[in-house]
Amino acid sequence: MLRNFIFSLFFFTGIIFISIFFLPSFFLPKQIVLFGGKLMGHWTGFCLKFFLSTKIIIKGSENIIRDEKFFIAASHQSMFETFFLQTLFNSPVFILKRELLLIPIFGWYLKKIGSISIKRGQITKDNLGFYDEISNVLNSSNRPLIIFPQGTRVLPNERPPFKKGASRIYKKLKVACQPIAINSGYVWPKLGRKVSNKIITISIMPKIDKNLKKEEFLKTLENKIYSELDLIN
Repeated sequence: MLRNFIFSLFFFTGIIFISIFFLPSFFLPKQIVLFGGKLMGHWTGFCLKFFLSTKIIIKGSENIIRDEKFFIAASHQSMFETFFLQTLFNSPVFILKRELLLIPIFGWYLKKIGSISIKRGQITKDNLGFYDEISNVLNSSNRPLIIFPQGTRVLPNERPPFKKGASRIYKKLKVACQPIAINSGYVWPKLGRKVSNKIITISIMPKIDKNLKKEEFLKTLENKIYSELDLIN
């Protein structure tokens, strides 16, 4: 209980401090704000290692796509991956719930770095242009898009079917996909206390080529990530 309290105290204090420190960067080039995001990722890793004695293993770093445009599809069990993956990739572009943009300071930061928002479960004028927006973002920069095809944080042993939106993004972008399996829920679950002296494994798997059919891609992605989670859990 004490470790949980100390971790939360230092982690959130650090995130707030970084957010406030980088406030002036909202009027400066985007790269400076993106650097603040990487700092948040490194701070997340430090707090887990120092306060919860968590070991973070990165498996398959040689599989990171470096010579072509791509998007990332990762399993989602905790807040960990939303921060830490920024340290492994070139400032990924996040797709997130529109409500997150309304959070003071943090929401401003998300908007500044080019995060793409969507109103889930609604058909709106903005949502109809969603796939064109992500295509424009990917084509105009070297930053990869990152999606969580489970749609929300899940428990480590849950295996919900992947959302069909992942296959629509794949079809629209026509680029390779970098599948990633992360078992962070055993340390930092979406509900309840965090667990110390555990291992978080980030498994970066070989790419899925861009020439599959939508249905084949979604099935391949789901099988790859869930099979890998079964191995690293």
